[in-house]
Amino acid sequence: MSQKDYSSFTVCLLGMLIAEIMGLMAVLPSPKTLAATPIASATQPVVQAPIAQRAPTVEASPEASSLTIVSPAPNAIADIPSTTVIVKYALDHQLELRINGTLVNASLIGRTETDAQTKHITQTWYGVTLKDGENVITAQTLANGKVEKTSSVVVQVRGTAAQLTLRTVETRVPADGRSTITLVGQLLDAIGNRSNRDAIMTLNSTAGEFIEPDANPEQPGYQVKAIRGEFQTTLRSGIQAQTVRIQATTDRLEAFTQVQFETDLRSSIVTGSIDLRFGKRGTDFYRSFQDFLPPDGKNNYRLEGRGAVFATGKVRDWLVTGAYNSDRALNQTCDGTAYLFRDQQFCDQTYPVYGDSSRVDVLTPSIDSVFLKVERTSPTTNGIDYLMWGDYNTEEFAARSQQFTATSRQLHGFKSNYNIANLQLSAFYGNNVQGFQRDTIAPDGTSGVYFLSRRLIIGGSETVFLETEELNRPGTVLGRTSLNRGVDYEIDYDRGTLLFRQPILRTDVSPLGEVLVRRIVTTYQYEDQQGDKSDIFAGRAVYHFSKTPGQERWIGATYLRESQGIREFELYGSDALISFSNGSIIAEYARSSNRSDVLGLVSGSAYRLEANAQIAAGIQARGYYRSTDTGFANDATVSFVPGQTRYGAEVTGAVSATTKLRAQYDHEDNIGIAPRRIDTFQDLFAPRTEAIPGTQVDNSLTTIALGVQQRFGNAALNVDVLHRDRTDRLSPDSSGSSDQLRSRLSLPLTSTLTFLAQNETTLSAKTDAVYSDRTGLGLSWAVMPGMSLDLTQQFYTRGHYAGQSITNLGFNSEYKFGSDTTLHARYGIIGGANSWTTQGAIGVNQGVTITPGLRMDLAYERIFGDFLGSTGAGTRFAQPFAVGQSASALGLQSGDNYSAGIEYTGSKEFQASARYEHRNSSGGDNTVISAAATGKISPALTALIRYQQANAANQTLIGLDDTKNLKLGLAYRDPNDDKFNALLRFEYRKNPSTIPDTVLFGTGTGTEDRTIALEGIYAPTWRWEFYGKYALRHSTSYLANDLVGTGNVSLAQLRATYRFGYSWDLVGEVRRISQSSAGYSETGLLLEAGYYLTPNLRLAAGYSFGRVSDRDFDGSRSAGGFYAGLTIKLNELFNGFGLQKAAPPQQQASTVKPTTASMPEKQ
Repeated sequence: MSQKDYSSFTVCLLGMLIAEIMGLMAVLPSPKTLAATPIASATQPVVQAPIAQRAPTVEASPEASSLTIVSPAPNAIADIPSTTVIVKYALDHQLELRINGTLVNASLIGRTETDAQTKHITQTWYGVTLKDGENVITAQTLANGKVEKTSSVVVQVRGTAAQLTLRTVETRVPADGRSTITLVGQLLDAIGNRSNRDAIMTLNSTAGEFIEPDANPEQPGYQVKAIRGEFQTTLRSGIQAQTVRIQATTDRLEAFTQVQFETDLRSSIVTGSIDLRFGKRGTDFYRSFQDFLPPDGKNNYRLEGRGAVFATGKVRDWLVTGAYNSDRALNQTCDGTAYLFRDQQFCDQTYPVYGDSSRVDVLTPSIDSVFLKVERTSPTTNGIDYLMWGDYNTEEFAARSQQFTATSRQLHGFKSNYNIANLQLSAFYGNNVQGFQRDTIAPDGTSGVYFLSRRLIIGGSETVFLETEELNRPGTVLGRTSLNRGVDYEIDYDRGTLLFRQPILRTDVSPLGEVLVRRIVTTYQYEDQQGDKSDIFAGRAVYHFSKTPGQERWIGATYLRESQGIREFELYGSDALISFSNGSIIAEYARSSNRSDVLGLVSGSAYRLEANAQIAAGIQARGYYRSTDTGFANDATVSFVPGQTRYGAEVTGAVSATTKLRAQYDHEDNIGIAPRRIDTFQDLFAPRTEAIPGTQVDNSLTTIALGVQQRFGNAALNVDVLHRDRTDRLSPDSSGSSDQLRSRLSLPLTSTLTFLAQNETTLSAKTDAVYSDRTGLGLSWAVMPGMSLDLTQQFYTRGHYAGQSITNLGFNSEYKFGSDTTLHARYGIIGGANSWTTQGAIGVNQGVTITPGLRMDLAYERIFGDFLGSTGAGTRFAQPFAVGQSASALGLQSGDNYSAGIEYTGSKEFQASARYEHRNSSGGDNTVISAAATGKISPALTALIRYQQANAANQTLIGLDDTKNLKLGLAYRDPNDDKFNALLRFEYRKNPSTIPDTVLFGTGTGTEDRTIALEGIYAPTWRWEFYGKYALRHSTSYLANDLVGTGNVSLAQLRATYRFGYSWDLVGEVRRISQSSAGYSETGLLLEAGYYLTPNLRLAAGYSFGRVSDRDFDGSRSAGGFYAGLTIKLNELFNGFGLQKAAPPQQQASTVKPTTASMPEKQ
């Protein structure tokens, strides 16, 4: 068959599939009907009507009254697979009882009653055995050996779970962080009856927090127990209005439902302050160090003012939330940094110890001084309308039907979303976007440290994904997981490094036995060295034909334009999704144009068409077409290979209950220029935003596969015959046809241990240029439901990779871990630490439970031989990272990596965890050590310790020393007498800022920092309060082997406050900062008296003085003087907005005073 015939065959098959799907759509409800379905219907489970609701099936003779099955009743449902049968029949007859056609032993007859008056016998059979599902009980009377009369009833027995349903009692709740949703679910058997089995259910929600106790804390995720097939739990709403999707899983069963978190139209509240100060410039003791005693010496008297305000509340049908700070960015922290979303990482927390176990939610994230959001729940179904200015993500621009037109970014600026009937309009604009970069890194089997290609990352702008794709087929991503900062990884924005909570193994094995490779994909903004900022604008319109869960249908259009200095990037396209009960269709078109640094102005298009459906009972079909031009670009979406076209179809059909047949056709074309290897000085230390062109590719591969799956009890055998036809128009030696036999066996040895075997043998004389012969063996141990410990060994025996092998040992979890709220519920430490102190630091969240509260996990991976060389997308290399859409150039290096982790969470008073990881390869070694512990030494003393050590984990990146960090914290607070509280902190850091440039440019071989800080507060009475703090940092810099520099920096601070009366206070404070090695010191002191004119108005006057001594720069300077200030506390805005009105006095219940009545005397 020629190449043209193959293409025609695929197009015809895909057309037949789409025609079949469109035929199925014709019998579906109309879009208007679907669109009008209220959300309440979405939460109702689809349950097959029990037979009790059907017409009974009774086969009896016309004289059935003389033969009656008294019990069980027709269409009864039994909880256990046995029952008592009572039959009434005529005297002088014999009775036979059959269950599903099988004669019941007469020994089960337990009681016989004879009624001589009616001439009937009533006979009772005890313990009659039934089977799960539907049973037919047949009674027949015999006379002279012949059947005279027959009567039958149908009885059902609750069977094992075959279906899972999930619904919510409430369909809408306010997004106030307090309202709760009741989740109800059932396990149903194969015929739709509720199963009476117990099971553990794992629940996951896209928002909110489960508040009921976890039914199995040792199992990953949140669990609830289903008792006799029913379960119920409670979900607390979050604070963001959205449509929330909830998932329930157990033993390969899965169910979904959704609930609407509506905009909380709460009463208004306002808080804030306005500070006015008249005094000398540069002498404000409480301003930042940068503003105190400026070097210009301009200290003249002037009036200064600053203010900050937060407000939220209902205005008609809208919720308005806003914040403003005239002095700094809203996201700015105490160290002067301002990250997008102000998410605090675990490594940023100086004292992660809170006595009240409180939590903080940032409602107004903004990297500038303003945040404003106006929102409401849309009158349309499942819609949120809002306008905002602040930090935002772009979830509306990354829908299920979008891939080439998708955008996943973290940005700042304007964003809106508005629904008009079924039309959804979304837009965003950012005016301060800096350089945008996409990096893809091949993991080395450890958790890090992974260096990005850039330094000085814009905080909070990153998105991190883990992608998996076939080892020999770059360009088609099979799995993509989004990771969250803090929960899944830490990032050093200055160094540009990632450190994950768990080791990232290099390879995996798909359910079909294919070797998969993992990739770390990161996009982020970085500080442009030239200081250029760009603008970005995007708009999207979506028309929803149906929003019913499982029946979503829409068509959308997207436009995006970004100005990147001299580079202009434009992207536009359209997409559509059509879902129905048995499948879906996705169609997408995208076109981009941009000015490349290398190629100049380039443009290209991308196409995608995917369809899958059950075209008949037991027959599943799938068709796909994906194509990208060489000039198409989009770095903010899933990975793809420019210039690659792939299309095909697959049909799977069940011949019997144990036999399935499948047929597949796949064709791939690669045309264009493959990326060049990153190995030069310019590539590594002045990276580009796109790959440098390398060698040209022009090849195609056609694959035809026919296979059968046969089950033998619990064992399964898969056998496939594959024919590959490869054509390489630039390298004819790689062209040719080959045939390969692939077999895979899955054999359960015990209830928890399964043996796996796979073999791929080439039948033809010549092997394929990419696919080698392979033999794989493995064992899978089911540690707990949904989690297994897998050991696999794969040998390559013939072909390009002959003699190489891959060994993999690790835990494989089927659970989809939810948001941080799950960890809040499971790993909270009462009064001790924040919710994921130890587990979050180490990442031991899956593994085997040794004892209750003690968990261990293991991983081992060995790759013998480098998996580099050529694929259809080009040549793979060992390189530290790949920029832009050039992930196809990343290869695998040989080496071993292993890890072991242990975690103890069995006590509320003490928790600890530790992990050791090591990688040994031709590209160098890397050891990662992590340990953390927290607990109460005494009722008043809490301790926390954490240690981390890691080196560079990128390929070919060697020569750097380890980065080490040790933190120790002690907190003292007597719960019986809290007049005195103290905190102690010690931190040791080695090479905290080492980057690859350090080795190349000789800017030093390492640094060490030791910091100790002690602070305390003492309040003997409500009038007196004393606060003190002392911190010392000792630094050592190794500039060369024989040149070492040291330095000390210290901070001392003391404050005393005295309150007399209820309106006066007196404050005195002094601080001193010194660096003896540099001859620098700074001293500041303050004396202030304050008077509260009202509870919200404070008048202050005082004296402030400061002095700076700088030996090396501008000598000494000092300034001081008297000042006066006025502080206004805000609690309302215009027309009383935000003013909390006092509740009216409650009417007291009346009481009746008892009286004594005297009886009149008798006359």
